[in-house]
Amino acid sequence: MTSRASDAEIREILEGARVIAMVGASDRPHRDSHVVMARLLERGYRVIPVNPGLAGKSVLGQRAVARLEDIAEGIDIVDIFRRPVDVPPVVASAIAVKAKAVWMQLGIVHEEAAAAARAAGLKVVMDRCIKIEVLRLDLHAG
Repeated sequence: MTSRASDAEIREILEGARVIAMVGASDRPHRDSHVVMARLLERGYRVIPVNPGLAGKSVLGQRAVARLEDIAEGIDIVDIFRRPVDVPPVVASAIAVKAKAVWMQLGIVHEEAAAAARAAGLKVVMDRCIKIEVLRLDLHAG
């Protein structure tokens, strides 16, 4: 059973965020991660695409990196566009870089990884689309 983040928790995470690392970002306009990234950029968030296959390239004007550890600035949210089986190492990296929150997109749930993130002091959202929540709550970067 997944613990569902409340609107208040989601609002707190998103209002306090400025930098979002998007793991699994795509440079293909038809992909969900590309659409979500575009909308987050429009709302004033700094979105850093994380994808080893795109490292050094530009995605929506943002330079992609291979891994979270390649990001020099503080990360507020690690937004995960990966299969559930790929989530634990991403969460381990999020903990290592001292991100403030991990966000698993729609359809992505990994209770053990979520528990590890919470134990390390990170906030967790699972099975929710960050774009939908930003629009629904009418939020902009903090």
